[in-house]
Amino acid sequence: MDPSTTVAQRRDAFVRGLYGLHYAVTSDNPRRSGDARRSLARLRRSFSGGQQEAEAYDVVFPYEPPEREQRVWLLIAGLFALHPHGNTVRGRSLGTAMRDLVEKRPSAARRFTQLLSVDEAALPHYLRQAVQLLRSGDVAIDFHRMLTDLVDMQGSAEETHRVRLRWARDYHRPKRTPKVISSTDPEPAEDVPAEPVDA
Repeated sequence: MDPSTTVAQRRDAFVRGLYGLHYAVTSDNPRRSGDARRSLARLRRSFSGGQQEAEAYDVVFPYEPPEREQRVWLLIAGLFALHPHGNTVRGRSLGTAMRDLVEKRPSAARRFTQLLSVDEAALPHYLRQAVQLLRSGDVAIDFHRMLTDLVDMQGSAEETHRVRLRWARDYHRPKRTPKVISSTDPEPAEDVPAEPVDA
């Protein structure tokens, strides 16, 4: 990558590269599709242990993650491989995705509550479980947002708590439904320009 790129630009390029794997899998080009399937399989295997983690390096390291963020980028790559998709709303948090899942499967609520309370060492395990549940319910995640959140959580205990509170707030926030205007409602008054005032 160009050495002048910012960390934010590298993160964005990395996540776009992951989404590119999803689109490549559905490509009409058999070679491109096969290569993408193999890459995703390697990323899924990266969760198996230290030696298997090395299989994710060729997908992650070309984007030059900052050293302090490497573990998070590798985790995101593996999570994406568990639930590759291209259908998401930018900025949609894990809390919002889990809320949508719980509407379909109320039993998933306990998993989300556990995820909010686990210590940092156990978080990757619970994130894997959450992503697998979201995949089984066909609920998309914004992996760019998740990468940002997990990087933020590395900052301090206070920042970790803030991110978890944000997930919880998004999870508990009522869904907004568009207002339906009845045909019996009075017509809104048209804006009438004010008469000019003589000076």
